[in-house]
Amino acid sequence: MKKIKIGIPRAFLYYRYGVLWKSFFEKLGLNVVLSPETNREILNLGINNTIDECCLSYKIYIGHAIYLSEKCDYILVSRVCDYGKKDKVCTRLNGTYDNLKYIIPKEMIIDFNIDHTNHKYQIFEFFKIGLKFSKNPIKIIYSYFYANKKQKNYDINKHKEENNKLLKKNKKILILSHFYNIKDKFISNYIIDYLEKNNVTPILSNNLNKKLAAEFSEYFSNTLYWKYSKEMIGSLYYYKHQIDGIIFISTYPCGIDSLVNNLAILKNSEIPILTLVIDENITDLSLETKLESFIDIINGGQNE
Repeated sequence: MKKIKIGIPRAFLYYRYGVLWKSFFEKLGLNVVLSPETNREILNLGINNTIDECCLSYKIYIGHAIYLSEKCDYILVSRVCDYGKKDKVCTRLNGTYDNLKYIIPKEMIIDFNIDHTNHKYQIFEFFKIGLKFSKNPIKIIYSYFYANKKQKNYDINKHKEENNKLLKKNKKILILSHFYNIKDKFISNYIIDYLEKNNVTPILSNNLNKKLAAEFSEYFSNTLYWKYSKEMIGSLYYYKHQIDGIIFISTYPCGIDSLVNNLAILKNSEIPILTLVIDENITDLSLETKLESFIDIINGGQNE
């Protein structure tokens, strides 16, 4: 019997829930198809099917979903509205399903909704999705808890891995960005690789324990509205006294980052900070020039 193919776009919330989703569907007996790492072909698909005002991260997500639409029976489309009254997310993440249903066949879409304000919670969403592929509720529940444990173990290991980097003797620069930017190689890989090649250790903000990051965000503001920005800025205050500099990575034109990042820079002016805004026209050469100068500043004006 041919296995059902369910596609998962390798973008946006995949980088937060990817292990969970993949493990869940595989445990149910489905064939999971991941889109490839972001490349120019996928980006162009996104650019051609979105308006100019969309951020690069969103264009990339749309491109991944369209890429999968001819290779799978279904596509998992993740939508998050909020994790509670004071934990909102960007409207782009809120509207992915509503936009995609006009681009790819609506019947292909398996929607995954987190909207705590309207009582849509993760476990119930998995159960709802599971019923589409299995009539055995025990199997669905077991698959969810199995996958959830794998995701938690993955997150714990990543947190330990990042903290171990602090033991290194060389200079350390904190990479501050949303998880879906840091983990997308098209956006951040050149930056991370360049630092490592120049004997600088990049500390990735997205690998900090999420609860811990949210707690440390209180040093920045107790009214910060966006959950993912809380976690990102919380990592700044967690690592603040263990690093030599900070690089903010933002995708053009992210409105949330333009507000939160600039305020964070003003509040932490004692630390060397570089802001990199990535769009579809960015080149490695332009990044190299900025990174080279920043490393020179970190090293006190002496290239090592």
